[in-house]
Amino acid sequence: MGETTVFEARRIITMDPSCPEATHVAVRDGRILSVGTASDFVGLPLDQRFAEAVILPGFVEGHAHVMEGTLWKYTYVGAGERRDPAGKRVAGLASIDAVIDRLAQAHDADPGDSVLVGWGFDPLHIAGARLTRRDLDRISPDRPIVVFHASLHIIVANSRVLDLAGFTSETAIAGVVKHEDGAPSGELQGIAPRLRLLRALGWTSWTGDLEPADVVRFAGAAQVQGITTIADLHNDLPARTVEIYRAACTPDLPVRIVPALASASCAPEEGVARIAALRAENTERLRFGLVKIIVDGSIQGFTARLGAPGYHNGAPNGLWYVAPDDLKRIVGIYHAAGVQLHIHTNGDEATDAALEAIAAAQEKTPRADHRHTLQHCQMARPEQLARAKDLGLCVNLFSNHLYYWGDVHRDITIGPERVARMNPAASALRMGLPFSIHSDAPVTPLGPLFVAWCAVNRMSSSGAVLGPDERLSIEQALHAITLGAAFTLHMDTQIGSITPGKQADFAVLADDPLTTPPEALKDIAILATVVGGAVHPTAARA
Repeated sequence: MGETTVFEARRIITMDPSCPEATHVAVRDGRILSVGTASDFVGLPLDQRFAEAVILPGFVEGHAHVMEGTLWKYTYVGAGERRDPAGKRVAGLASIDAVIDRLAQAHDADPGDSVLVGWGFDPLHIAGARLTRRDLDRISPDRPIVVFHASLHIIVANSRVLDLAGFTSETAIAGVVKHEDGAPSGELQGIAPRLRLLRALGWTSWTGDLEPADVVRFAGAAQVQGITTIADLHNDLPARTVEIYRAACTPDLPVRIVPALASASCAPEEGVARIAALRAENTERLRFGLVKIIVDGSIQGFTARLGAPGYHNGAPNGLWYVAPDDLKRIVGIYHAAGVQLHIHTNGDEATDAALEAIAAAQEKTPRADHRHTLQHCQMARPEQLARAKDLGLCVNLFSNHLYYWGDVHRDITIGPERVARMNPAASALRMGLPFSIHSDAPVTPLGPLFVAWCAVNRMSSSGAVLGPDERLSIEQALHAITLGAAFTLHMDTQIGSITPGKQADFAVLADDPLTTPPEALKDIAILATVVGGAVHPTAARA
């Protein structure tokens, strides 16, 4: 049995209703021993480095992707300013020409024959312009070039890549966008054409070949935001990736990582067997067991499946990444095997399909406390939330969308009425439906306090308040990024609150979020994290 250390703070917000506040927390052997005030710990070793700070449970990011660690190897071409892992500001781009210029500079700096990759492209923030292969061919007709849209649901390829993948005017695959003359435009939507592209490039995932340094960057980017547990919520998990994860997830890694197997990577029968084998080797830093199913695309990419009245601007409905009948079959197999599912549904028509699939699975194989979770679930109607609760589901809402694309959703994609109930956190709370909120990094930047700020203020980038009746209080938002998120990962017995017996995982803040004005919540500095009792200062503190 190890020594006991007592951390002192100005205030400890525990998320434990039996002891909601404290000033001291005792840690032994990586777990929380007890919580209280100074008089409860007389004579024990006292760590006072956080005596003027505020301690919360370590933040839990229930929906991110390891691409947050890999994409910074490539060229950012998004519309908004962003910080790289070293903290350097990278300016946003306002035109197609600016995107091409930045990619051309990257090509000139390293003119080899490896794939030139851009990421973060967002046509809705540059007057709706579409990037095509003709644009990318201006950089090089011979070098393979691909650009990921911000949503990650669309990839644009140049002619060289289209030729490698065999995309022609004769290609009849849904999601292969074509010019008026029938030739592929280079824009590839949905899973089927993207998988074909990846195979042609020799990649095993959306990000190319994962390297140990990518996992370390992923962990570091999370840690500086106060995150102590993060989900990589869609990964093919080939053997090499699993081994890289196992090698990287040592006791020194400053986060716990929870990868989810991509359902599209294998048949569900094979997936059940793979999950069972992976679970057998779980560690405290690496926890397998989840399966991710993507039902539709993105709202801003017009690939989400919307119910009536459809897209506000009259655009055609989006794509089924998994057809409803196939979804029932896949869900039924995983559900019967006891696997927890995380199901991506952006549009409300996709949410209907997921609810039908879960209902059929529950009728055939009743399971208590399965905690299948609808991810994003952005356009859920009240009756869908009520049905989700009745079926034992959770929802993980994408609050950041209101800031980054709220104005676009109001004016173009779904209209002012539906945007007011988009990501309906307050409705979920009123119904007693377990929920959390997330960043979907790298789609939007990591930062649980910013995610919480979005849910509390529901403000777009232009300053418009969208759906004030769906706003959360600060305390409710903090619950969503701690215990709420831990619940959706089925890890609430281990993390999410500062409770005796749980992992000693904390986020250390410079200011008290419960006394901070709502508009300033996102600006609170993260001083450090504590994972299993080990202190990890952030760059601001180091």
